[in-house]
Amino acid sequence: MKIAINTRLLIKDRLDGIGWFTYHTTRLMCQNHPEVEFLFIFDRPFDPSFINSPNITPVYSGPPARHPFLYYLWFEHSLPRILKKHDPDILINPDGFMSLSTNIPQIPVIHDLNFEHFPKDLPFFYRHYYKFFFPRFARSAKRIATVSEYSKNDICNLYHVDDNKVDVVYNGVNEIYAPITDEVQTLTRSKVTGGSPYFLFVGSLHPRKNISNMLKAFDRFRKSVSDAYKMVIVGNKKWWTADLEETFNKMENKSDVIFLGRLPVEELKLVSASAFCSLYVSTFEGFGVPIVESMRCGVPVITSNVTSMPEIAGNAALLTDPFDPEGIAQQMLMLTKDQDLRDSLIKKGIIRAEEFSWHRTSSLLWDCVLNSGTKFKNK
Repeated sequence: MKIAINTRLLIKDRLDGIGWFTYHTTRLMCQNHPEVEFLFIFDRPFDPSFINSPNITPVYSGPPARHPFLYYLWFEHSLPRILKKHDPDILINPDGFMSLSTNIPQIPVIHDLNFEHFPKDLPFFYRHYYKFFFPRFARSAKRIATVSEYSKNDICNLYHVDDNKVDVVYNGVNEIYAPITDEVQTLTRSKVTGGSPYFLFVGSLHPRKNISNMLKAFDRFRKSVSDAYKMVIVGNKKWWTADLEETFNKMENKSDVIFLGRLPVEELKLVSASAFCSLYVSTFEGFGVPIVESMRCGVPVITSNVTSMPEIAGNAALLTDPFDPEGIAQQMLMLTKDQDLRDSLIKKGIIRAEEFSWHRTSSLLWDCVLNSGTKFKNK
């Protein structure tokens, strides 16, 4: 059996959400199935650390696919040439993309369809590429994997896909996220906020992450408390918009908002585990990994009551309307006043987080491969 995997998002020191999904699932799948030959296909020179099992054959063919025009060139020209040469039984695409120019059976992992619901949040060429190609990907796929029941239903309803064709492969969470000692918490808070407790957001500053309403909620919250709580934001400012700039400039407490940018995971785990509360009030998520990361750290979570977030949080988080800054502020205030509630959420969160592991994710993705009905050749 030979399985090809599109590993274009395995980029050393630059793994994002889907990059981490690719890294962990492929690493475990290769280790757990030494009888299978795996072909890792990169769109740029790769780091040797990603070739971490003897049954992996790496292949590189450019150009780096980071723009719709280059997506098309790589997926419809470079990738089919590689597949024709190596003749795998099936191709897994952890980024949700596919090649429509090959007869090799394919499984895309379509994490969410945010571009269908909020198309204006994306630049012109990106949204048109996604809206044109993803329905075709869904129809052409041998089988589809996705990361929540919400996303499964969304894919089936919008793209008229039979729900028997879609498998839910929940995300895992890096085991490095865990509670830390009071001493390490104190040192971390001293470094990040001068010792003040803080609400934490982790993620890109993309419009659907709802940073604007989160900042408005923080301003409202601060009117009701005397203690100097801070707001710490970890993430790339790539999507910083004029509207977000305006919201930030109008804040009464903008001096208490701390932007840390992107952090290495070793630092992020400490910042996450030292937070008073994780604030993750996106308007749309296919899963919401930071919810579970915070739960693993023993940090209470406030998240949104829309899309996949209630499904992932279960009964272990406070849910709020992401479009209501006053409602978000009230949830923040509740956590500062009710220690029993906070303790309860911490305990429930730790238990809930145990349900999401990369071992489970890798196993579910393997089941998806087996469920595809692909006729594997002996090679």
